[in-house]
Amino acid sequence: MEMSNKKTSPFLSFLFISAIFIQCFPYVSSIGVNYGTLGNNLPPPSQVAQFLKDKTIIDKIKIFDVNPDILRAFANTGISVTVTVPNGEIPKLLDIGYAKSYVEANIKPFYPQTKIDVIAIGNEILHWETPEVQNKLVPAMRTFYQALIQSGINTIKVSTPHSLGILLSSNPPSMAKFRPGWDVGILAPMLQFLRETKGPFMVNPYPYFAYNPQEVDFLLFKQNKGVFDRFTKKLYTNMFDMLLDAVYMSMKRLGYGDVEIIAAETGWPSLGESFEPQCTVENAASYNGGLLRKYVSGAGTPLMPHKKIETYIFGLFNENTKPGSAAERNFGLFRPDFTQVYSIGIMKGEPLPLPLPPKPLPQPALPQPQPLPRGRRHPAKPHVPRPGKPALKLPAQPIPKPVLGKKFCMPKPEATDAQLQANLDWICTNQGVDCRPVQVGGLCFNPNTVRSHASFVMNSYYQSKGRNDFNCDFSGSAVIVFADPSYGTCKYLS
Repeated sequence: MEMSNKKTSPFLSFLFISAIFIQCFPYVSSIGVNYGTLGNNLPPPSQVAQFLKDKTIIDKIKIFDVNPDILRAFANTGISVTVTVPNGEIPKLLDIGYAKSYVEANIKPFYPQTKIDVIAIGNEILHWETPEVQNKLVPAMRTFYQALIQSGINTIKVSTPHSLGILLSSNPPSMAKFRPGWDVGILAPMLQFLRETKGPFMVNPYPYFAYNPQEVDFLLFKQNKGVFDRFTKKLYTNMFDMLLDAVYMSMKRLGYGDVEIIAAETGWPSLGESFEPQCTVENAASYNGGLLRKYVSGAGTPLMPHKKIETYIFGLFNENTKPGSAAERNFGLFRPDFTQVYSIGIMKGEPLPLPLPPKPLPQPALPQPQPLPRGRRHPAKPHVPRPGKPALKLPAQPIPKPVLGKKFCMPKPEATDAQLQANLDWICTNQGVDCRPVQVGGLCFNPNTVRSHASFVMNSYYQSKGRNDFNCDFSGSAVIVFADPSYGTCKYLS
């Protein structure tokens, strides 16, 4: 073939070289992280800000207060910050004068040097607060936004994060909807406000709370056969996508599918108690690594294709004074000395890890036959202890047995009576759960202990709310089990 004598233009040469450069070098993106401070060994905010800026691809943080030291430390770093107004401030924020004074004291001294993008009014209000506070949430958001505008700030969005307890169901995503009452009473007005102000709808999707050994590959972004939604004909290969699409469909049912969604919290702990076998470094790296790969790819979800959903991993550090089980203190990507708990491509220049192959489920070892003692015609039945559960000391109470397809919400062994009493009070006062079985004369009154009563009531709440695993948290005092805890006349099955 005859070669052309035409010269290649410098612009075309530049495009050609640029294409080669992009293909040969790994794509560098960014990710958000929740910066919690419940630790007595954490580095000062100034060091944290410098470390994130110089060493990592993290370009967004979310904090759970309006900590002035953190806001001051992140000034001029280019790292975006989402701050949180505490839940207790919500009733007072209905007063525009108070809201303006709050902005003057906590936001204006740091803005715009610190790149505050979003102000969250409270955290998981619909999950934890009373109906009185819940009903004041949207008016407080509107008033706070007006306070920002009147203070000369018109670039900060106002929102609030939700647990996925706002969903009535999430499987299949195409049939998902918000809980009746909250849907039109609170969430529709909130979504209208977010549409008007171009603010994001913030949710906290945690596949971790849905842990099931049979579905671990689906939860951890490993290869799996997926879950097919027969109504939309979409195949889901991970639960994160499934949860986000459930939120999207619930918003769309109310007519607000155009409002941006932010995954404000999601993560997996690297260490837990003996009754939390899912909390391992391998699982945490697989989940958060898969999350980062997904975010960088910009693939979106089956119902929101090619949409890069802003995502915040929980969390930045292991926090050694956080209450609850060991898992609560081991969600961090980093230890307090800035060393990585595991590598997932968070550090600058560090490649993204390849997906881990699915891990085969462990098969129980078959017991070896033992010779019978002389004179015994049948082997003795071994005693099987009840793992991870305190004995209720009921007469002739059988050992709980796993029930196929059933899950139960029980107090963790280390949960205190004070925590469990608080759970009892909250469920029986605000949540419409029938607590008569644990009252005097009820089928589950005996044994008359806080733990026993809380076990039944917490499980009743979990079952009545649709058996979503995120409804079995109770500030870290509960755990999903597969053994039926029913006894005598007290039946835990729904």
